[in-house]
Amino acid sequence: MGPDPAADPAHGGHNGVVRPEFLPDPTLSHEEMASLQREIASTATFADDHGIEPAAVAIDEPADLTDGPPDARQETLPGPGRSADAPDAPVVVGIDQAFLTPDDGEDRAVSAAVAIRDGDVIEYASAVTPLSIPYIPGLLAFREGEPMLAALDALSVEPDLLVCDGSGRVHFREAGVATHVGVLLDVPSVGVAKSLLCGDPDEPTDERPEGWRTPIRADDSVKTAEPDAAPVIGHAYQSRQYPNSRRVNPLYVSPGHRVSPATTVELVAALCAGYKLPEPTRIADAYADAVKRDAA
Repeated sequence: MGPDPAADPAHGGHNGVVRPEFLPDPTLSHEEMASLQREIASTATFADDHGIEPAAVAIDEPADLTDGPPDARQETLPGPGRSADAPDAPVVVGIDQAFLTPDDGEDRAVSAAVAIRDGDVIEYASAVTPLSIPYIPGLLAFREGEPMLAALDALSVEPDLLVCDGSGRVHFREAGVATHVGVLLDVPSVGVAKSLLCGDPDEPTDERPEGWRTPIRADDSVKTAEPDAAPVIGHAYQSRQYPNSRRVNPLYVSPGHRVSPATTVELVAALCAGYKLPEPTRIADAYADAVKRDAA
């Protein structure tokens, strides 16, 4: 297998935290965590501030994960398909996690970051960190934010776009893990979730064809939204479907930071290549499993 599951999260350091006051502290009370999320949501930008066209990050062919994650491409500059006079294609980083429950009772999170450019993996990084609190809906970043940040810090390339396994603005306080991490690092980010945490889709989501999408609007469960405004906070997006039996559920995609809801769904659509998950988090999921096997 190409990536090194023993990647050292301490070797990096360039992906510095821009807003350290928003670091996810698992020792805070639930009320303090919620208050911090409200501050993060008020700081986040849910509009396009990135200059990334979906076509520039589009992936046409899915990675073959039969034998594990693909080898990372060794880049040379200017490199095939690029010239010294033209900027590199954007770097998209997918983040996913796996979990370890050893016999000693210490639960640990395995965070995996996969950097992709021009449709190819160019770097892997990971981190294994103890978990301090149980899973609580809406407070994912306080449980899993530390290993996510450590894995991102281990990368030697700068991400132009983060794709997180989890929600962004589709969140009770509009500050899911994609928003939390995106604001911390001031990096454009999007959240890709498999289930709907909150909000109200404009149309029913069952048995929809591939490519279908509908807006998700804030409802009463979104405590930070303006009363009666019902803003669009994300989209339900059907990335894949079986032709004869529409059994695949849609993804729930939302902006994390510096991306609009409309562009979020276009970016995720461009990054999907025939499977339900976009390639950055699909490969990150496989890499997290590989690191987990070695760390067990």
